[in-house]
Amino acid sequence: MAKQCEYGLLIDYEYCTGCYACQIACAQEYNWPAGMGGIRVIEMEQKLPNDRAYLAYLPFPTELCILCAPLTRKGLEPACVKHCMAACMKYGQIEELAKEMTKKPRMVLWVPRRVSR
Repeated sequence: MAKQCEYGLLIDYEYCTGCYACQIACAQEYNWPAGMGGIRVIEMEQKLPNDRAYLAYLPFPTELCILCAPLTRKGLEPACVKHCMAACMKYGQIEELAKEMTKKPRMVLWVPRRVSR
């Protein structure tokens, strides 16, 4: 039976500014070729009832994300969390992050299928 992952990534979508620092930090940390990486920032146009619109940015971990296991084993934060300019990402134990999610909407807790910390 596979060991259940104890750590995850909490992302607060309300505060992401679309700076792409997380995406760039991940790509540089692992020397990913262009177009690949453990996190992607998705840009979405949100329509409002009054015919106005705004852009929303959604950092989304990909299947390549291992929560920077080589870094976290050393007690460091994942590259995306360390370099997030809006401080909208947090790495930690799932139970603690889940408690934080109850404080406000527009947050997501992402847990990879496999992470060897």
